[in-house]
Amino acid sequence: MAKNYILIMVTCRSEEEARKISERLLAKRLVACANILPKIESRFWWKGKVDSASELLLTMKTVRSNFKKIESEVKRLHSYEVPEIIALPIVLGSRDYLDWISQNIV
Repeated sequence: MAKNYILIMVTCRSEEEARKISERLLAKRLVACANILPKIESRFWWKGKVDSASELLLTMKTVRSNFKKIESEVKRLHSYEVPEIIALPIVLGSRDYLDWISQNIV
């Protein structure tokens, strides 16, 4: 694969927040696709203690070269002090789908 395709994961406080972030990134053509997975329970360390939150998971498909721009937009739009912004490599994928990602991003 010539391009470095990635899957970015961002946990969000609300459906409204996840939609706002995904709509902005899609409008800027930084991501080709965004999925909002509802109702996940997150458990994590925060400010010295174990905490929990009911969240949604936003996943987005793009290429590695867009990560910094996406990270900047998410930080600007997100309500969390330290939002989760994690990218995983897409190691394999349908050539048709990967080509579709390439055709739908800048």
